[in-house]
Amino acid sequence: MLVALTRHGAAQAATLARAWPDAHVCVAAKFADALSACGDRVRAYHGAFKDEVGALFAGYDQIVFFVSLGAVVRLIAPHLKSKDEDPGVLVIDDAGEFVIPVLSGHVGGANECALRIAEVLQAVPVLTTASDAVKTIPVDILGRELGWRVEAPKLNITRVSAHVVNGEPIAFVQEAGRLDWWTRPTPLPANIHCYDMLEEVDLDRYAAVLWVTRRPVADDLWQRLSERLVVYRPPLDPRPST
Repeated sequence: MLVALTRHGAAQAATLARAWPDAHVCVAAKFADALSACGDRVRAYHGAFKDEVGALFAGYDQIVFFVSLGAVVRLIAPHLKSKDEDPGVLVIDDAGEFVIPVLSGHVGGANECALRIAEVLQAVPVLTTASDAVKTIPVDILGRELGWRVEAPKLNITRVSAHVVNGEPIAFVQEAGRLDWWTRPTPLPANIHCYDMLEEVDLDRYAAVLWVTRRPVADDLWQRLSERLVVYRPPLDPRPST
């Protein structure tokens, strides 16, 4: 959903809507003429926009605001639940120069959405998520585009993410799944040490272990590593296409 509260914002939303034919647009009725080409994708509202926010949060995965960051923070604050439930929220400044993920950057996909928008608008994506800022492994969504499923308590994910972004030594053990999981143009950070089997790892040397496997994880291993282990479950390898 693209949200425009000003005439200038409506013009920018129209530009983005042309590039995204599936995107809907929410705009003040008095500025809806700028989006006439979008047809039934336009949701024109009357009255106070704050009354629209709840329905947008419930109905859309990504909400892109063409308005100031401060205004967005105040508008969405009463509707926040958790990063597992909230949609991705992004802000584009009035000049269309910067695209800022505000909410649910990783889990909600706002960071990825920001990169796509920035390409269309020739804008600068401003990613403040720690793993993006330091160009390292995003522990909570690693391999998501490859179908990997993360298996660990939330506390583990939080603690291990901190170890990763702080540059502490991390053992990355990959026993299954596709090898093209590292998609950044920069090399893998020096604090990430790769192994083919868990048995190769001296577990006492590392602040945390990221383990990509289909093997069961023994209870005593969870206990030994405590909050230092995150496991990823890749899907079965697909059959070759014919």
